[in-house]
Amino acid sequence: MNLEGSFFVPRPRAQVWALINDPEVLRQAIPGCQTLEAVDDGYTATVTVSIGPVKAKFSGRVQLLDVQAPESYRIAGEGNGGIAGFAKGGANVRLQEQEDGTVVHYAVDASVGGKLAQLGGRLIESTSRKLSQQFFDRISDIAAAA
Repeated sequence: MNLEGSFFVPRPRAQVWALINDPEVLRQAIPGCQTLEAVDDGYTATVTVSIGPVKAKFSGRVQLLDVQAPESYRIAGEGNGGIAGFAKGGANVRLQEQEDGTVVHYAVDASVGGKLAQLGGRLIESTSRKLSQQFFDRISDIAAAA
């Protein structure tokens, strides 16, 4: 599955970079996130997600690669949801500064296995788009309140 898009945050690029790399902000913004901790080169997290009839608690690790602060990086990660299956993938993230704020561009490539893979691509993709939009909306709300 591949998702691409962008969202606008009415803050300077350095502030947006700080927000999207702050573990507490990420914990608040990631739908279903129960725990999130910064580690050497990324984060560990526990996230509960419902996709159709399958609800799973994923534990995983995300690495930040090719970091070019405050401009871009690649995220690579993997999560295990027990009998529900697994998810793995990555995303390229690029922050483009504009006069009135910052556009965050993203390109995600992900795959799932186990019971999740049996649900069908359309359901997984639509749920992923919905969760992504919730994440971006929360980031924008947090930025507006800052």
